[in-house]
Amino acid sequence: MDDGALTEDQVAAGHSLAPEYVRWQTGRNREQLGRERLDLVLLHNPERAHPSDRPSLHRVIRDAFAVLEEAVAAGHVNGYGIATWAGLGEEAFTVGELIALAAEAVGGQQHHLVALQLPESLVMMTPIVQALDGRGPLPAAVDAGLRVMASAPLHGGELPAMVDQELADLIRPGLTPAQACVLAVASCPGVTDVLLAASGAPHWREAAQAVAKPALTAVKLREITGVLASP
Repeated sequence: MDDGALTEDQVAAGHSLAPEYVRWQTGRNREQLGRERLDLVLLHNPERAHPSDRPSLHRVIRDAFAVLEEAVAAGHVNGYGIATWAGLGEEAFTVGELIALAAEAVGGQQHHLVALQLPESLVMMTPIVQALDGRGPLPAAVDAGLRVMASAPLHGGELPAMVDQELADLIRPGLTPAQACVLAVASCPGVTDVLLAASGAPHWREAAQAVAKPALTAVKLREITGVLASP
């Protein structure tokens, strides 16, 4: 492929983790940002590469990791990670498997897989419930020393309209529904960052005020998820 050009199949799928494309896209990102070295590169939704073939999917991920390890060695990237919407929930891969693939990509030496991004919210509660029980991807990520970024904490902006003030007060009195939703996600064991798209500075400040509050206890999170899971 010249300049990371995609095949017709990849264009039709709207997704590619081909080594040539990952290499080209990483260089393009550096150029766009005007930076010699990128802090973090995330491979988005790798589960889309081979949704029904785990061995092939894992080979694709390993080969993409190898390209990113080359970029680290060249001083162009500090670390890399996976940003997934459904890969962990659908068990296309586990945190342990990702760690093993990164180690394989670098020949058993110290790898630079450092981050994991996945959706968490009061709608997509499974990672939170699992983490409270010491199960699922979050405890595994903590054990591996990974940075964990929770995406879509407001479920695409839909949650503030779904959460009434009574539920917000159950989460933490005095917070708006949006703030309560963000705090619940930020309080999940293992979460290090919450990723949020804000339409303006006031919304950003509102979210920042929420995460500055003391974290919810595990007991409170269990109460919240229990209420929401009730029929």
